[in-house]
Amino acid sequence: MKKQFLFYVVLIVLVSCGSIKKHNEQITKPQPVEDLRHDVDKVYNQLKKHHPKLYQYTSKEVLDFKFDSLKTSITTPITSREFYKKLAPVVAQIKQGHISVGSVSKRYTKKERKALKKRKFEFYDLEFEYLDNKLWVVGTRGKDSTFIGSEVLKIEDDIATNLVEQYKTRFTSDGYNQTLYNRAVSNHFSTLYYKDKGFLDSLKIEFKQKDSVFTKTFRRILRDEKTNKNDSLAKGAPEKLTKKEKQQNRMAAKRKRKENRKRGFITATKEYTRNFNFIGKDSTVAYMKIRGFSNGNYRKFYKESFKKIDALKTEHLILDLRDNGGGRITEVDYLYSFLTNKKYKLVEGSEVNSRLPYFKYLMSNTTSIVVKASTIVLSPIIIAQNLIKTKKKDGRIYYNFRFSKEKEPHPLNYKGQLYVIINGNSFSASSLLSTHLKANKRAVFIGEETGGAYNGCVAGIYKIHEMPNSKLKIRMGLMQIESSYKQTPDGYGIMPDVEIVPTIEDRNQHKDPELDWILNAIKTDEKLLE
Repeated sequence: MKKQFLFYVVLIVLVSCGSIKKHNEQITKPQPVEDLRHDVDKVYNQLKKHHPKLYQYTSKEVLDFKFDSLKTSITTPITSREFYKKLAPVVAQIKQGHISVGSVSKRYTKKERKALKKRKFEFYDLEFEYLDNKLWVVGTRGKDSTFIGSEVLKIEDDIATNLVEQYKTRFTSDGYNQTLYNRAVSNHFSTLYYKDKGFLDSLKIEFKQKDSVFTKTFRRILRDEKTNKNDSLAKGAPEKLTKKEKQQNRMAAKRKRKENRKRGFITATKEYTRNFNFIGKDSTVAYMKIRGFSNGNYRKFYKESFKKIDALKTEHLILDLRDNGGGRITEVDYLYSFLTNKKYKLVEGSEVNSRLPYFKYLMSNTTSIVVKASTIVLSPIIIAQNLIKTKKKDGRIYYNFRFSKEKEPHPLNYKGQLYVIINGNSFSASSLLSTHLKANKRAVFIGEETGGAYNGCVAGIYKIHEMPNSKLKIRMGLMQIESSYKQTPDGYGIMPDVEIVPTIEDRNQHKDPELDWILNAIKTDEKLLE
């Protein structure tokens, strides 16, 4: 029995290693022209089969032409990464922000992954922002703050602004919005560079700081190692704790875990997804920063926050949705219940292309064997649930969420003055929330047009399909998520009442022009909504 077990372990390891080697060879060698053209057809067919609003912003005739032109342009074998650079801009022409093409990445053995975890790439510590048509370093996650405030001139032999303009063609906002591009490039520049160039051990960057130009080579370096046992012995034995002190430490750690869970701790940036505090010496002005709707015990956070607001009779609430890329509709629904005093319905029935949207999602070719097997076993339940939740109307299929029903506002709903700060990275679910607040004239909006569309988006659940030859992956939403509020023309985001776009001077001087404007308006008692 033991020998048989070892045989299967060795077999799995060998198959895994073989699969990794085969994948890496596949993505690095030039692919035949016909194979790549087949992948183009595969991408377009998947979109036509599963996406319920494919031609919402770009007509079928135009998309047919663009995909045919892409096929015609492939005349010589190219690698998967080069194919990605051709395919992504064409897919972006659909102008649906939740559709994306993933680049290909090298796979690693367990031993290689273990070695890589011991090192970090210094380049990934830099935080970028594209302002005034230039790429700047505005922050760092590392210890070296030398580069903050520097303009990035060149990365290796590429002019930084040229890279930015290239990357902006490889993704899209919803519809015809333009504000998302600069903001998305800012937040994801390192990821976009990796998709473009692949794995690197070093990178030379040319910076400009005031009138000085200098270069720095960023490398993969060893991560900071924890102090080992020998070091602790050299410093002396640690002080022994009493039973009471140990118990206090455990209780403190437990409270910290609960707080991290409630506010949604982000390990990579050491930030919280949700923050709440009062600005100034009293409780007149409350500030709530929500970075996303995707992690943590949000119900407890909002209930506690609005309980404080209600108890302290807070007059002004600032809701900061800048760089909020969206997330769970459940959280948006719960938050909105605190911001309205009227009955509401968050979304309409969502248009889908199948009576079995969840079954299609679970059975994608990128889904693990375990998930597929579980789906097959549970298929009677999944299929029954899908059929109950979907219905046909006027020749179209709609999926009814529980958010499609009318609800009462929360008893602790806030009735004071509400300000909402938005920018181009306010997307998806955060745009859905903003649509309701804007349509009901519930808030004053400050900042810039949201990257997410006012009239809705195709999201909900996602299908990720891998192409057979290039191994690129296409990701698409399967449900049209929209509220009952609409604006004309379609294809634009929620517009601010007061437009404010930050500059590099604001960043260098640690100013927040949007927040400063609101605080000044409160101070001068300026009325924007009657």
